[in-house]
Amino acid sequence: MKITLAQLNPVVGDISGNLKKLSELVGRFAPESDLIVFPELFLVGYPPRDLLERQTFIEKTQQAIQEVSRLSMQYPDTGLIVGAPRPSGRAVGKGLYNSAALIYQGGILGWRDKSLLPNYDVFDENRYFDPAEVVQVIPFKGEKLGISICEDAWGQEEAWCRRLYSSDPIALLAKQGATLLINISASPFQVGKEAVRFGLISRQAHKYGLPFVYVNQVGGNDELIFDGRSLALGRRGDPLAVLPGFEEAAFTVEVNQTGRPGTYVPAEAIATVHDALVLGLRDYLGKCGFKRAVVGLSGGVDSAVTCCLAVTALGRDNVMGVAMPSPYSSSGSLTDSQNLAANLGITFRVISITPIYHAYLESFRPVFPVAEIDTTLENVQARIRGNILMALSNRFGALVLSTGNKSELAVGYCTLYGDMSGGLAVLADVPKTMVYELADYINRPRMIIPQEIIDKVPSAELRPNQKDQDTLPPYDILDQIIQLYLVEARSVEEIVRAGFDPQTVGWVIRTIDRNEYKRRQAAPGLKVTSKAFGMGRRIPIAARYEI
Repeated sequence: MKITLAQLNPVVGDISGNLKKLSELVGRFAPESDLIVFPELFLVGYPPRDLLERQTFIEKTQQAIQEVSRLSMQYPDTGLIVGAPRPSGRAVGKGLYNSAALIYQGGILGWRDKSLLPNYDVFDENRYFDPAEVVQVIPFKGEKLGISICEDAWGQEEAWCRRLYSSDPIALLAKQGATLLINISASPFQVGKEAVRFGLISRQAHKYGLPFVYVNQVGGNDELIFDGRSLALGRRGDPLAVLPGFEEAAFTVEVNQTGRPGTYVPAEAIATVHDALVLGLRDYLGKCGFKRAVVGLSGGVDSAVTCCLAVTALGRDNVMGVAMPSPYSSSGSLTDSQNLAANLGITFRVISITPIYHAYLESFRPVFPVAEIDTTLENVQARIRGNILMALSNRFGALVLSTGNKSELAVGYCTLYGDMSGGLAVLADVPKTMVYELADYINRPRMIIPQEIIDKVPSAELRPNQKDQDTLPPYDILDQIIQLYLVEARSVEEIVRAGFDPQTVGWVIRTIDRNEYKRRQAAPGLKVTSKAFGMGRRIPIAARYEI
């Protein structure tokens, strides 16, 4: 059987646009395919979230399924597996399934509903869907198709550190005599997940002695990035085809072949983070109707990396870099920013905030002392810069990209309505130590980020001789504690036993906890690790608790 893996990038909610994308691909690949497989919930894009609660939205989805059925009549030798929500018709429950339709010759041979509904981290499918009532194979062209949806393939006990589900849909499909396993998916990217996913699918193909086709969505939707890397594996778990990451692709494979052992090589971790951020940035702007971006260039590594990612995603003609020196800015910060802009070939502007800052001081003088710099006056400078960037955004229709990293956001080393201003926080899930890795990766082909930017000691430059480490622990220590506390949910005692100074651990955790209110007001951030701030973190603000 010849199967085409349709690894496509849908727009959430754009049913007609997604239907058009499907139709165009079917027109190209149907003549050579017995079956074309599209990702999970492809017709509506993933995740549609509360759009699923709108009845007209569901009705339009059902109309689109009818359109796909009519389209299939033009290609009578080709079946289509399409992901879409479908009404359950039941009076009890959510009334909706996350489903896959097998469409052939103008009709629906069968629906297969998702059994395992993830309800952790960024997933909240129990909010919208009912689980499948039955798990069954579907006969098609001499095969028995074992169709499953995303999480259904992750039900094995060895898939995670703890078992989340009492059933394993893949095992049930194999027991029913499936001759071919197919999983349609919208599996978000996180660094390191690619190899885990390949191992999971490969083990299942080998365990049941069945070919396994896995089709994953690609593209950025809000904070989530989908890497694709769709797979077709032979019955021993060896690759027949592995589609590229972070781009649309389609490939036709004869599944009843022997795979090629050793041909799968996971991509380098920092390369995947780079490509994920580029894709997420490009899609966020494009799907929100923006073509241009503006970046405040401080002469530091965070803004330099953000600007480089923006140029790769949007092109140099669509990125403006803005330096906004203050009375406390070093001369190197301006020249380093100029050199970066020249290396990238972007538009570069310099707008001094000194006159505006002095005007603020005069306004404040009757109210409180302004002779010495304190946190209040540091924040004033950051907010002046934020206002300038937002004015440029309004004037030129360019989205402001905030440049803060995960380490800063974790401990609140950032200013509300200042450097946190923007429409997208590109590095919000990238720890400072990883920012340096990205800078080195960007500079591999040639020196783009000046070495002076990479080598300089991090500083906000909001008061004389300021350094980040005057306030924060060294970033290599801070990032390890953040990993243990935020990602691994370790207690204070456990982190101290791991070898960290008790006072430092206590300060970091207290600071993380009391800055939840800042993160609630931050711009959306692109998720690249297993636990990001944003939609997958639900911590109360007005609370008292001890860890």
